[in-house]
Amino acid sequence: MILGGWVGSVAWASDLIRPKVVVVATFEIGADTGDKPGEFQFWVERAKLTNSIVVPGVDRPLRHNDAGVYGFVSGTTVRSAVQVMALLADPRFDFSKSYWLVNGIAGVDPENASVGSAAWARWVVDGDIAYEIDPREAPAGWPYGIVPIGGKKPNEIPKNADWAPKPMAWKLDPALVDWAFSLTKDITIPETDGARKHRAEFVGFEKGSAPPKVILGESLGSCRYWHGTAMTRWANDWTRLHTQGEGDFVMTNMEDHGICTAMERMAKLGKVDFQRLLFLRTGSNYCTPRPGQRSSESMTEEYSGMEPALESAWLAGSKVMDALVDGWATFEKTPPKP
Repeated sequence: MILGGWVGSVAWASDLIRPKVVVVATFEIGADTGDKPGEFQFWVERAKLTNSIVVPGVDRPLRHNDAGVYGFVSGTTVRSAVQVMALLADPRFDFSKSYWLVNGIAGVDPENASVGSAAWARWVVDGDIAYEIDPREAPAGWPYGIVPIGGKKPNEIPKNADWAPKPMAWKLDPALVDWAFSLTKDITIPETDGARKHRAEFVGFEKGSAPPKVILGESLGSCRYWHGTAMTRWANDWTRLHTQGEGDFVMTNMEDHGICTAMERMAKLGKVDFQRLLFLRTGSNYCTPRPGQRSSESMTEEYSGMEPALESAWLAGSKVMDALVDGWATFEKTPPKP
């Protein structure tokens, strides 16, 4: 019996597809190959993901090669969680030993890095769930109008609010993240003239005006495309608050918190190992304006770091991908450590 492309309702264990590495991109421009690249195209072309599988509930075909590397486009915003769950629910696959590499462009905080830089997240933080009022209506002294659910003011974790949604932050496996970082920290990231010129405009930001590099730093996901100096202050405060002071906000995006939610739920069903999950975000633009520029102008300008961001995602991510595949005899059983 054929059910939405599945043969029967249960697959024989010997017939299950067992990916070694699953690369997740959040969007692609046009086709998967041969045109202007989005987040997925370099992976398809350079990792030779020439084979395709249609997965019900996933908008674009799952791509793979013969080495055990699979890749797909999750879609953008927190709705990416729906397509991740659809893939994990497909009975043709066994993802219990798979490593997941979520990669994509992001807005980078110039206090931490420049466009083109790549950050391995130690924490993924949910920036969506909050009370919010217009800051013009906020009490004097409030830095912004965003308050944790159940709280009375910004940067206050409420007491006795067990009803508030949880978790607000996910800590990734420290050993795996450190291993990925140690493997990639010395990569040289190529720049375009436009990216080099743009970062030079961030006078007074030592790291934001320096050449791009691979670093460690947290991912803050929010469905709203926020921007600006005040909001970047909020992102730093919010990240510190919800990681108990451990996290340092570096990259803003719209998907990672949704993907973490899906992965956590499916891990409880034994569909995936949450300890084999990596997030790599690369700076395509700054999340705050350059000195002397309005946030409203900066928010909508063309991404100067798009090309370096796509290249750095491939350069850092593929090195980890190759190491996992090459060491599969060991890493299938035991995750790598630095």
